[in-house]
Amino acid sequence: MNSAQLVPLVEAWLPQQRWFAGKGRAMRVEVEPLGALAPDVEVWLVRTTYQDGSSELYQLPLVARPAAAAGLEHVQLGSIDTTDGVRWIYDALHDKDAAALWLSGVRAAATAGPIRFVRQVDADDIPADLALLKVFRRLQAGTNPDIEIHAALGDRGGRHVARLLGSIDATIGTQQYALGMVQQYLTTATDGWELANASVRDLMAERDLHAEEAGGDFAAEAFRLGAAVAETHHDLAEAFGTSAAEDRGQRLTRMRDRLAGAVTAVPELEPFAAALDACYAAYATSDAPLPQQRIHGDLHLGQALRTVHRWVLIDFEGEPMLELAARREPDSPLRDVAGMLRSFEYAGYHRLMESGTDAQLGYRADEWVTRNRSAFCDGYAAGAGFDPRDNAAALRAFEADKAVYEAIYEARNRPAWLPLALASIQRLVQAEVAR
Repeated sequence: MNSAQLVPLVEAWLPQQRWFAGKGRAMRVEVEPLGALAPDVEVWLVRTTYQDGSSELYQLPLVARPAAAAGLEHVQLGSIDTTDGVRWIYDALHDKDAAALWLSGVRAAATAGPIRFVRQVDADDIPADLALLKVFRRLQAGTNPDIEIHAALGDRGGRHVARLLGSIDATIGTQQYALGMVQQYLTTATDGWELANASVRDLMAERDLHAEEAGGDFAAEAFRLGAAVAETHHDLAEAFGTSAAEDRGQRLTRMRDRLAGAVTAVPELEPFAAALDACYAAYATSDAPLPQQRIHGDLHLGQALRTVHRWVLIDFEGEPMLELAARREPDSPLRDVAGMLRSFEYAGYHRLMESGTDAQLGYRADEWVTRNRSAFCDGYAAGAGFDPRDNAAALRAFEADKAVYEAIYEARNRPAWLPLALASIQRLVQAEVAR
């Protein structure tokens, strides 16, 4: 493989990937090799430069196969001609044999050019079938919060994170970049989004039962999840400390800037802009104290795994659109609470998109959302010693800001889901007007 051969393949393939942040933008693509993990497996760096001069750096592990691989068509970039014949190029993270090289590298604390595999535990504690590899696609220089937080909470015996087994980094130029991490694999885990959706599905199948009467009632789990989030916030405060209340003027400016950009990108937001701004202003003028600390930063039901024994939180990277340094800044724990409350709305209402307008199902969805949002807050209050709903102005503003972020995401990645985000925003602004 060489750069000239790969550029056209990457240019066509990259915009189709869920994790690519530059969708819909004209760009120039450059690729260069970083390190070889095996003769046919190489990690490449992909730099995308946009018309406004901004750029992003991605890592792309690739495997070259002498024949087309069955079952990997969805991650095939294409084919190239080499002196040894045609080679088919695939995303190596979806190739079982190639992906195993990352785990064996961590187990051996190996190096591959500038790539360094760091083992956090004894080699024998990294079983091939009970370890989970996570690779960071978009690269940013500096300390990665996902690795940092898992290491810190693991050292403190945190009950609601998976054990960190190792990490992978590389020096590129003069700066260090985190490439990935290896965690304990939780064999009995099911993610919260799946469990919540099963609960909603059961309720809507019954139609005439109230949420607390349906066999798949989720409220008890929502309560336990709230308590787990509160305990994790306590662990984060112990590990990283707390700081004084934030500058609400700065936060207000950031919220308004995001809203202005969102209205440009998603014109459907324009009718709600004034009410959203009023919601932000109500938060900024509130005098309720809001201490700051490290938080998850992008918390939702898909970032929570239910094992036989407990809830476990994953993916402490923070909000994907933010720069790495901003994701490590102290913030209000209420932002995580707001993110989870938004997720309960998504779980409760997204099935209505499939069923169309059905007043009875709409009523049941309202009931499910209200019940589980309340149960989550009850659990959080029991674990934290304070009720997040007592700071209603901040919680409402954080929810609104998150909903605007969701509208941008849906418009770019899942246009069919945009009405769901807009309906949530409409409910939020109606609550603000009625306040």
